[in-house]
Amino acid sequence: MKFVVLLIVGMALVVFSGQGAIRLLVNHDNRGVLSGLPFPGALCVYLAALAIGVLLAGWAQGRAKALGHLK
Repeated sequence: MKFVVLLIVGMALVVFSGQGAIRLLVNHDNRGVLSGLPFPGALCVYLAALAIGVLLAGWAQGRAKALGHLK
């Protein structure tokens, strides 16, 4: 069950960081939560969070499938 929760957390991280990165690329002045950082720093943080979310969701999905929690 905890791997399903980690899968959901990873997917949420992908959604929110991806949305933040796209918003930042379209409008450089709207940095959202990371308004204290310059553009390159904010973009790196959003992309790092996106990568962490993808890795977490992928790992958790594999573990949940192995335990039979997912089809």
